[in-house]
Order: sequence, then structure tokens, then C-alpha cells
Amino acid sequence: MAVLVYLMVVLACVVVVFYAERKLAAFIQDRLGPMQTGFYGTFQAIADLLKMLQKEDIIPAKADASLFKLAPILVFCAIFVGFVAIPLTPDFIGSPMGNGLYFILAIVSLDIIGLLMAGWSSNNKYALFGAMRAVAQMVSYEIPLGLSVLAVVMTCQTLDLQEITYQQGIWNPIEGQTNYLFGLKSLGIDTSHVGGFLTWNVCRSPILLLAFVIYFIASLAECNRAPFDIPEAESELVAGYHVEYSGFRFGIFFLAEYAMMLLTGLLASILFFGGWNTPFPNIGTLSLATWTSGVPGTIAASAWGLFWLLSKAISLLLVHIWIRWTFPRLRIDQLMHLCWKVLTPLALLVLLCSGIWRLLMI
Repeated sequence: MAVLVYLMVVLACVVVVFYAERKLAAFIQDRLGPMQTGFYGTFQAIADLLKMLQKEDIIPAKADASLFKLAPILVFCAIFVGFVAIPLTPDFIGSPMGNGLYFILAIVSLDIIGLLMAGWSSNNKYALFGAMRAVAQMVSYEIPLGLSVLAVVMTCQTLDLQEITYQQGIWNPIEGQTNYLFGLKSLGIDTSHVGGFLTWNVCRSPILLLAFVIYFIASLAECNRAPFDIPEAESELVAGYHVEYSGFRFGIFFLAEYAMMLLTGLLASILFFGGWNTPFPNIGTLSLATWTSGVPGTIAASAWGLFWLLSKAISLLLVHIWIRWTFPRLRIDQLMHLCWKVLTPLALLVLLCSGIWRLLMI
């Protein structure tokens, strides 16, 4: 049941984001984009999907057929399994686990093996170059991404994503207490029923705002999105590691890329922006947080939670799209310089400051 729920969420979000990318790209380039298929081109994504599924599945004569067929499945499965630890609502999570964050970082990193398999088994030099670039890029940017996530773990003192989300709301049923803004409880200021964006991690610990910037840049590289789309550089490598793929197998790679974008967006929403918690705070007698959250354990609470979580994640994906059509592609030396000489030292500094902040605000 949980597998079907997550699969439907992923497919629905991919269709929405794909259509939004076509329209946003058209807006940036001063054109209309899809207009003919459905109302303002709303069915264009479905039409493209049907066209892709009808294309011939070609396997190069000199390719390693078994690895060639297995690679896209491995890539998608490694990414899709990571969704099981994502809490979609206060009452629904595919697989509750105390180390859910660690599980996601570990299982998603396996997609590197699938990318390398795709490039090597294609027996194509452009595919192999693209796979080598993808592996080097993703392994490198996992360092600053992991350090930025570790700053959140140090602040929240847990690897449980549901617990991290609860800490950014009004009531924390796991600890059985209300949440206060860091530092204000010791001053005698009652903030236990404020909620909203004021209890999000980026507000409770301002240093995590910088951690989010590092995470977001690293997530672009992890998803092979511009300006870090070096593994798929059309002007140099035609299409990179999936240059020999067509039809359904190419569609799996396409779906895996958007699923990875969605996963990083959901994870960012949970770690930094309150997850399924409402952004509206309670102000005096105006209980905006209570009204837009629903009563815990009810259908309304689940509906509100899913709405807020997906809204935050899709908003971040729209920024992904905006960046793609705004900034030029980096060179490989610029990409590595940004990772090892800028983001990694900065992430280590953020980690140190997060530890000091946690000690001061206990």
C-alpha cells in the first residue's frame, strides 16, 4: 500500500513539474511553450510520455546487454527506495525508522553504480565519459551535502525525520511537550504555542540558513541539473551516460532524474522548512497555525500535511528550473573548485557553528 502511495505521489509530481518546466522555460525565453495539447498544453507531459513508450527499445550490438538493461532499473530503484523514509503527513510514513535520514543518504548513493553501469555497458566513449563525470561529481558533492545535513542532525539531536518535523511544529508528541523557540524559554518568554515558520529550523537556528544554501547547491549537482549538468553536456557528450538509451529505458532515466529532484526537495523541506507543518504562526487570538494544520489523527490533518510538504518541495523544484534556464554550465575544473575549496570548508564551518549554537541555546 505504501509503495503505491509513494509511486502515485512521485508520478503526479513529475507530471506537474515537467509541465511547469516547459512553461517556465518558455516564459524566461519570451515564448508560449506547450499550447495545443489540452488546456494551455496541460496534457503535453502525458503526450510526451505516450510517445516515449511507443518508441523502439534499441540495444547496441556491441553493448553488454545484461548490464545495459539493468542499469536504469538500478538507478530508479535506488532513488525510489529512499522515499520510504519520508514522512508525508503526521500519520503516514512508509517505513518508520529512527535512522531514516542515514538510510536515505546511504541508499540513494547506490545510483552511482547504475550510472557507471549504463556508461560502461553502452560501449560508447561519450556514454563512458558522461558516466565518469557523473560519478566524480556526485561523489564529490556528497561531502558538503552530508555536512550540511549533519548540521541539522546536531541541532535536532536525532536522525528520525518524523521527529525532526515534530520539533518544528507546535506540539511534539514523541517528547510529550510543546516546542519553544531556542533561547527564548530561558528568558521567560512563552513561545510554546506560536508554531508556523518561527519554529522552522532556519528560524530556530539561523546558521542553518547557510546550511540550506550549501545543501541546495550540492543537491543541484547530485541531480545533474544545470549549471552542474556536465555529465549530460549536449554540446560535448550528446547526452552523456544515457546516449544509447531509447524508449522505455530512457524514460526510466528521465523519471529517475525528476524523482531525485523531488526527493532532495522533500528532504530540504523536512530538514529546514518544517516538513508537513504549516507556515502560518499563531498570533495572539488568531490561531492560524491551528486552523491550517487540522486536528492530529484526522483526515484534515493528513490532507493539510501533504499539501504543505508538497507545496514546499515543488517550490524548491521551481527554483531548480529557474536556475537551469538562467545560469550557464560550469567547466569541470570550476565544478571541482566550488566543491572542494568553497562548499566543503564552508560546510565544516557551519557544522562547527551549529555545535556552538546548540550548546549555547540548550
